[in-house]
This record gives sequence, C-alpha cells and structure tokens, in this order.
Amino acid sequence: MKKLPLGKYLKTTKYAFSNYLARENIYPFYASFKVTHKCSLKCSFCNVWMEKTPDLSKENVFKILDNISNSSIVVLSLEGGDPLVRKDLGEILQYAHKKPFYLFFTTNGHLIDKRPMEEYGKHIDYLHISIDEGHENLDFFNRLEEFQSFGPEICIQMVVTKDTLSALEEKVKRIYEVGARTVVMPACHLEGTDDYYPDPGKFREEIIRLKKKYPNIITTPKGFLDNINKPHGCSTSSIIVDSDGGLFYPCRTIGQRLYNFTEGSFMDFLKTDTAKQARQDMKKCEQRCGWYQYFATDVFASPISIVSSLSPYLFK
Repeated sequence: MKKLPLGKYLKTTKYAFSNYLARENIYPFYASFKVTHKCSLKCSFCNVWMEKTPDLSKENVFKILDNISNSSIVVLSLEGGDPLVRKDLGEILQYAHKKPFYLFFTTNGHLIDKRPMEEYGKHIDYLHISIDEGHENLDFFNRLEEFQSFGPEICIQMVVTKDTLSALEEKVKRIYEVGARTVVMPACHLEGTDDYYPDPGKFREEIIRLKKKYPNIITTPKGFLDNINKPHGCSTSSIIVDSDGGLFYPCRTIGQRLYNFTEGSFMDFLKTDTAKQARQDMKKCEQRCGWYQYFATDVFASPISIVSSLSPYLFK
C-alpha cells in the first residue's frame, strides 16, 4: 500500500477534529465512484444495471478525481456496474494512483481473463473481487491463489442474502486457507428489486461467530454489525459518486442529486445550508436499509473500532 503525503494525513486529522467539534460528519473520508453502470450481470439484489445513467468521458473522470483529491476523502473505491467494461480503465487507474488517497477497486471478475490485471494491479492498493451466489461465480473460489498474484492486496467481497447466510462459512473457510481477506455485507433492499435482506440480528451473530473461528479474515467491522441493529446507525462519513458525476446526498437511499463533482468544489458544497439540511434529514431516516457503506464507515471515528476493523490487515 502506498504512502500518502504527510499533508494529507494532517488535513484528515483536522477534518476529523472538525467533525468531532460539530458532532456531525460534515466531512466524509470514504467515497465510492461508480465509473460506469454497465455490467455483464443482472444480479437479483442489485439495481445498478437497471439504470441508464451515462458514463463520463475520461477527461471528466479526471476532473472528478481531481475534485476528490482536494477534499477530505482519504479512501476512494472505483466501482460499477463493473469498471472492467471501460476500455480506458488503464489510463483512469494510472491517473488515480497519483492522487493523495488510497485506491480500492471492485469487480465481479467476469472480465478478469480479458484484461491486463497485473498491469492494472500496479495502480491499485486493494483489489476487491465480488464472489457469491448472486454474482454467479462461485467457481472463482478455486482461483484465489491466482488472483493474489495480480499484485495488490486481495479482498473477497461477499453479498449475503437471507437464503445464503447458512452457506457463508464454507466460503470464509476457503478464504482463510489461502490467507486472503473478505468483507461480508448483507444484500440491502434496493428500489426495483425483491427483498433479500437477511435478518440483521442473525447476520450479526453469524459474522461475529465466524470472526472468532477464522481470526483476522473478515474485515466487516463490529461497529457495522452493531449499527444495523440500531434504530439509526448510518452517517454521512462516506459518499457515492454516480457515473455522471452526480452525488445523491446525504445518501443513495433518501438523497437527491444536490451536487455534481464536475462542477465546483465539493468541500464548498459541504458547507452550504442545503448540505447541512440533508445531513439533518439523514438523522431522521427510519428506513434501516443496511447499506454497508453508510453504516460501516463511521466506526473509524472510534479508536476501538479502528483496531477491530484494521486487525485483519495489521495482524496477518
């Protein structure tokens, strides 16, 4: 994993302290950027492939990366759809790699054999490969050693439904055997899909059990497991940028497109009355959707949660 400039760490500390004083997550530290909605799959629990939001040109993608690099964001995840469908992905990764944030990359893996993954891997800090029943690629568990040869740290991303929770341990065991890591998340109920969301109490119980049985493998933080079982546990400590640069704020569930990353400073937007009202609206939301990103990232505000979340990376 690359080292960020000292100034970035100092600014991140300043923004974290500002959030603490304000008692709200004004400044987010994690962002996912859906560089495309295009995907070779039509997962039953996903609605991204249903949307017709256009992709930006490479030049406008660079504008977004510049905007993010000048913000409080310290971790950026490039996602989709499947970002591997973009033919200009190599150039995007090279550009993003030079920016002062850690770069995650998520793919369903169906195009891995058709792309120069070892070359891409030179510009990625953490490679997330989604492998589960919904992505129709369980045979990829036989290729984990091969995936580890791509270069970056490998993390297997698994979406669990109420029908597949009982089959989770077999997958975790395989990941444990090869010394990889996994982030496990529930299939939240998205608009236009059937409800596959597992019981949050049972999900929490099973993940905690597997964390103990297979130590330092599951990166899903305990704070997330606690948050999804609270009346309200999400926050604006993370954001999702759509494929056209649009931002649903405060979140993808109840948010409106209040800002576009190709226009103006994101940090200036966060200080507006519009953004502040959106954050207040999030605090009043009672949906308890379980969207991993919104319920997980705020645990990094607690030193205890940080250790719990990072232990799979620190003690392997």
